[in-house]
Amino acid sequence: MSGNEPPPVPSAPSAPWARRPWALPAAVAAEFDPDRAPRKSGRGPRRTARDWLVDFACFFVAVVIGMVGADAIGKNPNVSPGLAEADQLIGALACAAVWLRRRWPVGLAIAMVLVSVVSDTAGGAVAVALFTLAVRRPFRYVGWIGGISICVVPFAYGMRPDPDMPFLLGVLFGVLINASVIGWGMFVRSRRQLLLSLRDRAIRAENEATLRAEQAQCLARESIAREMHDVLAHRLTLLSVHAGALEFRPDAPRQEIVRAAGVIRESAHEALQDLREVIGVLRGGGDSEASGRPQPTLAALETLVAESRDAGMKVALDHRVTDPAAVPAAVGRTAYRIAQEGLTNARKHAPGAEVTVLVSGAPGEGLTLSVRNPPPPGDVPKVPGSGQGLIGLTERAMLAGGRIEHGTTGDGGFRVDAWLPWPGS
Repeated sequence: MSGNEPPPVPSAPSAPWARRPWALPAAVAAEFDPDRAPRKSGRGPRRTARDWLVDFACFFVAVVIGMVGADAIGKNPNVSPGLAEADQLIGALACAAVWLRRRWPVGLAIAMVLVSVVSDTAGGAVAVALFTLAVRRPFRYVGWIGGISICVVPFAYGMRPDPDMPFLLGVLFGVLINASVIGWGMFVRSRRQLLLSLRDRAIRAENEATLRAEQAQCLARESIAREMHDVLAHRLTLLSVHAGALEFRPDAPRQEIVRAAGVIRESAHEALQDLREVIGVLRGGGDSEASGRPQPTLAALETLVAESRDAGMKVALDHRVTDPAAVPAAVGRTAYRIAQEGLTNARKHAPGAEVTVLVSGAPGEGLTLSVRNPPPPGDVPKVPGSGQGLIGLTERAMLAGGRIEHGTTGDGGFRVDAWLPWPGS
């Protein structure tokens, strides 16, 4: 794998429950399967098979506990037969109301707390309602309603005392039952929230990995585009300028035609070499040595200027750096590319004008580079350009920790001024 290829995107861990949505509560299954069909009434997702089993189990528990309570209330000598029958009727209605627990958990819990004061047969329905409230609603509801349910236990036991159990023991037993049911429901709710948070974390991690891969691809494309522009634009501009000269001056002296053809041939050869270099760098994963040709540094600036002069440009180089080899390779390469782009633009937009290149700096002070040209002395032939050269130079300078400014001068010329950091020794 080359350095320009994005890392593989890890997939989110798939929980075993995600492959069996029927075994999950409806709210959790909807998170794992967003396409799950909601109810037509808009009351949330449809119940799963597990929900139906739990609902039947809750109804069964409420009925069983209600039957035990009905038998006990019928044998209680402290309760009249009429009150016992009313207790059993209220308990039966409470058991039937258990089927409303998903739709109105808060209302059902409040109603069951009130019913618990007058009916022992509704004990199972009260427990189911408190459990449902703790599972489906936040603690602010559970705290108030659960606290009230615990507070009414002494009143309910005082109205229908058990002849076989002391008052304090009966109250303690009722408080313990209510607290256990509420605690169990809060545990189930926290476990569901943990499962959903782990799911969200896995999705977030997958999205972040995808974003990092896309950013890596974008950076790789930008690096390729910048390198192709920097390496080939200079050569192709030479080809365009000299080919244009041959086109507009077919009657030029033979020596000039031969000279221009030689420059075109040499530029084409250099362009092919540079293209091989770029391809080698990309295949080598960004390693400049993989292409077999070293990357240019500030020491190659004089060669660049000489090449431009051979192509017919007027270039004045003021090189004030005493030891170009001492400039860090990355800084020198950035300075070289800036000078190369400046000369290329001057050759395209101001042919015949004298270009001034000034380089100065020292360790600890930074490296300063300036490329300036006056307005063109005559008509400027139209030369195609990408329009991305100065943008690429700005990005290069920023990546190197420097800055660059460019624009027209007062006399109609153009300037490119750059400063790059040169750490002290």
